[in-house]
Amino acid sequence: MIPTVITQLLTGKIELRLGNLTPTRDFNYVKDTAHAFIALAEADSVVGKEINIATGKEHSIEDVAQILISELNPNARIITDERRIRPEASEVFRLIGDNTLITTLTKWRPNYELRAGLLDTIAWFRQPENLARYKAWLYNI
Repeated sequence: MIPTVITQLLTGKIELRLGNLTPTRDFNYVKDTAHAFIALAEADSVVGKEINIATGKEHSIEDVAQILISELNPNARIITDERRIRPEASEVFRLIGDNTLITTLTKWRPNYELRAGLLDTIAWFRQPENLARYKAWLYNI
């Protein structure tokens, strides 16, 4: 969802085509995830355990889209595209991880708040060679 919104905005779209805006997700920034894998690899106490790498915070799709709009083009608006709404039986409305084990058994803690991670992601996409890897105009159903 994040690359979809960023690429649409960076390619000049002012009407963002999104599906359901209400589901929530626990977004991990990639650097936090990489540091978590390193912390897990260094901790013998986690062997054989199922460990969540999570922030423990949830954000709606709409909240994330609004942050990106405010950073990239405050004049953009969200258009609900019915083709992008998942059938109700297949939609997960709430995904939030419990990071109790990883924070108890390792020294890992999430370092990136949502906005900071999004700003770094925007900076990465602003590099023409990175933006060129994505097709903002194409949505596969």
